[in-house]
Amino acid sequence: MPADRPTRSSAPRTARTRARWPAWLAKGLLWAGGSVVALVLCAGLAGLMALAIAYPNLPDVSGLSNYHPKLPLRVYTAEGQLIGEFGEERRTLTPIGQIPKIMKDAVLAIEDARFYEHNGIDYVGVLRAALANLGREKSQGASTITMQVARNVYLTSEKTYTRKIYEMLLTLKLEHQLSKDQILEIYMNQIFLGNRAYGFAAAAETYFGKPLKDVTIAEAAMLAGIPKFPSTANPIANFARAKERQLHIIDRMVENGFITAEQATQAKAQELHIRPSSNRDRVHAEYVAEMVRRMMFEQYGDQTYVRGLKVYTSIKADDQQAAYEALRRGIMNYESRQAYRGPEKFVDLPKDAAERETFIGDVLADYPDIGDLAAAVVTAASARQIDAVLASGDAIQITGNGLRAARSGLSPRAAPAVQIRPGAVIRVVRKDDNSWDVAQLPEVEGALVALDPRDGAVKALVGGFDYGKNKFNHVTQAWRQPGSGFKPFVYSAALEKGFSPTTIVDDAPLFFDASVTGGQPWEPKNYEGGFEGPMTLKRGLARSRNMISIRVLQAITPRYAQDWVAHFGFDPDKHPPYLTMALGAGSVTPMQMATGFAVFANGGWRVNPFLITRVTDHTGKVLVESHPTPPTEDNRAINARNAFVMNTMLNEVARTGTAARAQATLKRPDIYGKTGTTNDSMDAWFTGYQPTLVASVWIGYDTPRNLGARETGGGLSLPIWINFMQTALKGVPVAQLKPPAGVTRVGDDWLYDEYAHGGGITNLGGAGLQEPEAPAEVGSPMGAAPGGERNRILDLFKN
Repeated sequence: MPADRPTRSSAPRTARTRARWPAWLAKGLLWAGGSVVALVLCAGLAGLMALAIAYPNLPDVSGLSNYHPKLPLRVYTAEGQLIGEFGEERRTLTPIGQIPKIMKDAVLAIEDARFYEHNGIDYVGVLRAALANLGREKSQGASTITMQVARNVYLTSEKTYTRKIYEMLLTLKLEHQLSKDQILEIYMNQIFLGNRAYGFAAAAETYFGKPLKDVTIAEAAMLAGIPKFPSTANPIANFARAKERQLHIIDRMVENGFITAEQATQAKAQELHIRPSSNRDRVHAEYVAEMVRRMMFEQYGDQTYVRGLKVYTSIKADDQQAAYEALRRGIMNYESRQAYRGPEKFVDLPKDAAERETFIGDVLADYPDIGDLAAAVVTAASARQIDAVLASGDAIQITGNGLRAARSGLSPRAAPAVQIRPGAVIRVVRKDDNSWDVAQLPEVEGALVALDPRDGAVKALVGGFDYGKNKFNHVTQAWRQPGSGFKPFVYSAALEKGFSPTTIVDDAPLFFDASVTGGQPWEPKNYEGGFEGPMTLKRGLARSRNMISIRVLQAITPRYAQDWVAHFGFDPDKHPPYLTMALGAGSVTPMQMATGFAVFANGGWRVNPFLITRVTDHTGKVLVESHPTPPTEDNRAINARNAFVMNTMLNEVARTGTAARAQATLKRPDIYGKTGTTNDSMDAWFTGYQPTLVASVWIGYDTPRNLGARETGGGLSLPIWINFMQTALKGVPVAQLKPPAGVTRVGDDWLYDEYAHGGGITNLGGAGLQEPEAPAEVGSPMGAAPGGERNRILDLFKN
């Protein structure tokens, strides 16, 4: 082949290939680009369709412009101290302008640093989270504060794509209709922060016991770290984990320029004082709070728990706490005199130490502390020492006098149900020197109520030993027999029938046979036994002699006395017109007794007890306000001179009579009152007063039974009353009663003017004593009553 003959070269082929390649590439790119555009358009159309379908179904957010979350009912003392809270959510609505900047900065640093810059959605964050969720089972999120508000207020927290789409749409709607400050305000008031606290204001009170405006950088950072794990990483549940979050947030605050490095160092070093979940320093007024809750529910129904109502009571914080402590101390003192009834439960302790610790914690979870009465599981026991473990896991030892109440349970001869041994669940009390005493839950109950006799304002009310143990309010719900505590009302009636403090009445035996009673023969006795012969009416009341009271009631007639006691607020139907009324055979409540004695204390006026002074909504707008009206003649129960003379007689009871300990201990002359103990010592009472405060104390079992052979109102209830009054009357000046018109002083006694120089009833009953000139018709001393009723009222009362 000649050298110069042209051959088929590859060059033209390559050129042709190159010429065809750009066209193919262009076509491919064009096709791909068209596909992408089509996909984008389809996605856009799908998005628009989804928006068109979903947007109209989104909730109306216009209501959030005037945000009203669920706010609990709160109950306060007269001084404004919180004593009760009712509602699923603890929350204090705080406007954005009142939230301190440091709190807002802490939240923004950890939750959404660019909150004021974006439109509600962090698109980069959303894309990052979406890619991560494809391979991690939807485990990531990129929620801004606005998105969290959308979810918390309107949506569920489930992690599905549908919910996420709705969340994003709702976020855009919120950003369009609300300002950034409005959104942040909702978030900071709505967010759940553990321990039933919603919003940072409630959380500041819950965890630090202070208002939000006073939190420090360190405290704000710790609060800001709670929303991620509100139940498990709050400073009460897990302080170490909460501290870790706090340190991270402080660093974020520095990174975002909210605080300086120097401020961060100081904040990290600050020692935080976390408020315990059970605050022992609070005022115990659980029965008061429940009474208020009931009254509010009757008025507002279910709205009671969501409107943010604030109810201010007449309760005085110091008086309330003094009443609570006095009643508990009195009941525990009584309990210490009772036989040890044994542990509350027995369990088999695991041998492994770690397993035992967990086991004891689980057991004690069913035995919560009752005030200062803590539950413990015994790990070792001997006649000289008990080793036990508390619910906190702390090990304690009880020795010496601390074992006194349970000596019988430590005896090797103790019955199995009483014996203290390893695995026994017992009650213990920490003493002031941090040593421990064995104790037991009391079975006896009690009540104390105090009110201002001048207007009826309730100053203290304790309805039982412990509200958690027994929610029955004995102040208002326990109808019990008052015993000799009712005698003053009979004596008041007698003053209107011609009796006076100087009237001589014979403390001599009385006997009514079956022909008179229509049933069982009745031979009443004095509590201390025996008879003391003739004595003045005043002395008879001071000594609480039953024969004196019966003779007086027989003279004025039970029917007259029944009508008279109604003036004091007692229900006549609960005080049948029989001679046993003289010994307190009717039924009263402690509140009624306090209200009745208030009539003597204030000079004869009837007052209606009241508890609520003001009700406001969450903004402070007053909804209800109570203005006690001064007494008028329409409120008069008895005339002023009757009340004054009764005061002189009741003062004698507290000076030389069955309540002499009152004046001797309080060391002031303006003390008045009357003890009461029912038959078989089933109820023990003392109701007494100083002219500015009247209080009634009752002790007894819910199912009536004997309190003890020598347990009386003077020995049980009077010491409680004295302990309370030592606090309540501190700083109160001694009151001097001014004699009203119509009375004259004769020696040491005050008499009605018409009897000052003779007249009236001077002597009653007994051999050689002058009976009333025209004794009232008595008929059967027991009155006409069916046999069963006669037997009931024959259950007589003692001193």
